[in-house]
Amino acid sequence: MSADPRLARSRPQQHQPTPVPPPPPPPPMGNLLSKPGSEGTPDESEQSPAPGQAQVVPDDMFKLKFCTVCASNQNRSMEAHLQLASAGLPTISFGTGSLVRLPGPTITSPNVYHFNSTTYRAIHAELAQQNTQLYTQNGLLNMLSRNLSIKSYPERFQDWVPGKPRLDHTEDQGAPGTEAGVVDVVITCEERCFDAVLDDLHNKGGKLNRPVHVFNVDIRDNHEEALVGGKAILDLALSLNEAASQERGMYGDSGWQGGVGAARQGFDEKVPDILAEWQERWPNMPALWSLAWF
Repeated sequence: MSADPRLARSRPQQHQPTPVPPPPPPPPMGNLLSKPGSEGTPDESEQSPAPGQAQVVPDDMFKLKFCTVCASNQNRSMEAHLQLASAGLPTISFGTGSLVRLPGPTITSPNVYHFNSTTYRAIHAELAQQNTQLYTQNGLLNMLSRNLSIKSYPERFQDWVPGKPRLDHTEDQGAPGTEAGVVDVVITCEERCFDAVLDDLHNKGGKLNRPVHVFNVDIRDNHEEALVGGKAILDLALSLNEAASQERGMYGDSGWQGGVGAARQGFDEKVPDILAEWQERWPNMPALWSLAWF
């Protein structure tokens, strides 16, 4: 096993008279594992996957538990949450900002909301009432419609208590398997979020003594690149899950949750190679990796 990183890490309008109802939730945005083009943007086939191309992990196969993280738990983390959950992987998601911030009528007037209490549906209704045309054109209403079909409200990573049962999230996509409030892998979408997650885990002290692999996949915060980034994160998640399943199949699950035993050791040793192979497939998405503890 790698050394405990806790010992080495110590970083310090125009009013619309009648609000429109939310549009119907869009279908899942595809779970293709096709390699990205050299430009790092989706082509037409990626935006509209053909039937039968989505990959779903069978229920009788071992499944790692995943957590996706961006700044406001609105765009990048939610697209990745959707794609992982649609592939049958247990998934939760968070933001790391102090508040939820969304574009407003001007660059100096963002729309600001609280984590853990303001629902996606309430945000959608408010923005639709403010300026339906503006927030339709910039994609916010469609994004929020997608979000409210995944879970109820944005959550803040720093407020999460690992190991606390998530019994009030049974309707979330990806909820089966996450009831115990722990995950095996955290994937952030921006380096500052990666740093915030590692700092928070260090500050929480690893009370569960449970290892967690933390990755960062750098994704620009726009709708198009969030879609491509979600595919890249799904590719990484499936590669990790396949390796973990193989190791557990060979050596059993003894000591897995505590980071000991042959299966866990074999999986942990494979992670750098898995990431290197993934990076070759997705060269336009710089990645980081660290081992941390709950």
